[in-house]
Amino acid sequence: MQYLLTILSVLLSLTSAIAQRRPAKFVESERIKLFEMKSDLLSAFWGREIRMQAGIVLPTGWSKSGEKRWPVCYNIHGFGGSHRAAMRNGRRLTRAMDGGDYPRMLYVFLNASCPQGHHEFADSVNNGPWGKALTTEFIPALERRFRAVAKPQGRFLTGHSSGGWSSFWLQISYPDFFGGTWSTAPDSVDFRDFTGIDVYTWKNAYTDPKGEPIQLVRRGKRWVMTIQQYVQSELSRKSFGGQFSSFDYVFSPKGDDGRPMPLFDRKTGVIDPFVARSWEKYDIRLILKRGWKTLGPKLKGKLRIYIGTLDTFRLDGACKLLKKQLEELGSDAEILLVEGRDHGSLFRPHPKYWPKGMMQHIHEAMWRTFQNSKTKQK
Repeated sequence: MQYLLTILSVLLSLTSAIAQRRPAKFVESERIKLFEMKSDLLSAFWGREIRMQAGIVLPTGWSKSGEKRWPVCYNIHGFGGSHRAAMRNGRRLTRAMDGGDYPRMLYVFLNASCPQGHHEFADSVNNGPWGKALTTEFIPALERRFRAVAKPQGRFLTGHSSGGWSSFWLQISYPDFFGGTWSTAPDSVDFRDFTGIDVYTWKNAYTDPKGEPIQLVRRGKRWVMTIQQYVQSELSRKSFGGQFSSFDYVFSPKGDDGRPMPLFDRKTGVIDPFVARSWEKYDIRLILKRGWKTLGPKLKGKLRIYIGTLDTFRLDGACKLLKKQLEELGSDAEILLVEGRDHGSLFRPHPKYWPKGMMQHIHEAMWRTFQNSKTKQK
C-alpha cells in the first residue's frame, strides 16, 4: 500500500508540474518587466509569427535614462516552467538587492516552453532554430532595451533540469558569446546514461541487458517508478507524450509523417539504432571530446555543473561520466556532485558549498566573475 501511495504522490507532482505550463497573464511592476519580440528566424521556420519572451527583474539603481551597463544572469526553467518565474522570484531578488549586499544584475528568466514541451534552446529540425534566434535576435534586442553589458563578460547562464541542460548547451554551442554557465541537475549530458539508458548499445529503454526494469524515479535511496511506468503516465495525460516526447522533438530526425522519430517504441521500449546515432550531435560529452582542441581554450573557466548524488531522476550518472571525460581532456570545469542531495533539495543551504543557498552562491560567483573581468581589462 505504501508503495502505491508513493507512486500516486509522484504522479500528482508530475501532473502539477505540467499544469504550470498553462498560460497565465504576466503581471508587470516597477521592477519586474515582460520583454517579448517576434523572431524572424522562428517565424520563417514555422510559417507563422513566433514570439520569444523573458521576464526581467531590474536591479537596484536601474533607470531608463541611466548610462550604466549591467551584467545579466540568464535563467532557464525546467520542464513545465516558463518566464513567469520572474514574477515568483522578483520580489525576493529586488528585496535582496535593495539590502545592499546582493549582486545587482539584470535577472532574466527566459521562456523555453513550447507546445512540444521544452525546446532546450537547441537548433532542431522539429522545433526550429531556437539557439540561433536567442543569440542573434533576442539577446541583442534585450541588451539594447535594458542597457545590458553586450559582451561575453556580462552574459552568464544558469538553469535547472531541462534548463540545466539548456544553459550548458548554450555555453558550449556559443563559447564566444557567453561568459560562463552554472548548470544545475541538467538533463542527461552523456547519452551513455540517458536517465539510466545507454542509447548507443542497449536495445531497450524499458529493460536493461539483464532483463531488469530500468528504474527512473527515486525518493531518497528507494526507487519508486520505472521508465516504462513514467512514460505510460505521461501518455495518459498528454497526446504528444510529455518529457520523453519533448526530447524526441529536440534531438531526433523528422520522420516521414512530419513528426520526430521516437528514440524508442513507447509500447515495447525497443530503441531505434538509427535515431540513437542521430542523437550524437546533441550528446554534450561527444561534442566536447570531438571538438576539444577548438573548444577547450574558449571554455576555460566557464563550465560548472552542480547535482545531487541522489538526483530524483537519476541525472547524476551522466554527470559522473562527463566529469571523467572532462578530467581526461584536462578541463578546469567544475562538476560538483553533492552527497545526499536530490533534484529539489540541491537548492537548500549546504554547510560547505553554499551556506546561504545554491542560487545566492551562483549569483555571487557570477558577480565576482564579472568584476574580475573588468579588473583584467584595466
